[in-house]
Amino acid sequence: MRQKSLELNPKMIPNEEESFWQGVKDCVPTLLGYLSIGFAAGVVEKTAGLSIMEITLMSLLLYAGSGQFIAAGMIAASNPVSAIIFTVFFINLRHLLISAAIAPYFHHLSARKNFIVGSLLTDETFGVAINHLQNKKQASYKWMLGLNITAYLNWFIANIAGGFLGQWIPNPEAFGLDFALPGMFIGLLVIQILSQKKYFVDIMVAISAAVIVVIVSYFSSGSAGVMIATILASTIGMVIERWR
Repeated sequence: MRQKSLELNPKMIPNEEESFWQGVKDCVPTLLGYLSIGFAAGVVEKTAGLSIMEITLMSLLLYAGSGQFIAAGMIAASNPVSAIIFTVFFINLRHLLISAAIAPYFHHLSARKNFIVGSLLTDETFGVAINHLQNKKQASYKWMLGLNITAYLNWFIANIAGGFLGQWIPNPEAFGLDFALPGMFIGLLVIQILSQKKYFVDIMVAISAAVIVVIVSYFSSGSAGVMIATILASTIGMVIERWR
């Protein structure tokens, strides 16, 4: 009777690919990047004069690699609090875009669960999630929770470790820690390209982004070139994919 009940109710059968622990496992490829960049962030924050308690609060509340690096640098330069808040807010505006991109997969969840998912979403967990959710209409809350919490705890541990050991590492760039985050993104990008097998679109987007960055950099800063290239190249990729 139990076997028959399961056959009649397939939704009751647990899906290993959508479980909490599967989310934890799927986060593993990003952990090296989190540990190295988080460690470097802790070193920079300690060098900027922050205490271990302040580093703890920054890693738990701000939870943003680029934002924490910039905040630590501005604190070391004695910038006003209003300038630090405005700069970090502007840098993290990209989270509005990645949240909007992944939101359709969580429409079936309550507002509280959506808040929990969104508050712990990062560039890295977004990259893993968007790759995992290909050809799916909905995302598993438990899977996303496992992914997000694993990343969050690893980032916190790495920051604290960097804060404690930072006094013995005055130059983290000498160990290549500054390349860990780009390296992790390159790995996620390669995985996504190989899984989608849309090489023409991916190549066109990459070429478009490179050309746009070079052109915009002649008239503005490199940071502005990256942001403009991101928007225009993704738009070009969407147009090409719809016309094919």
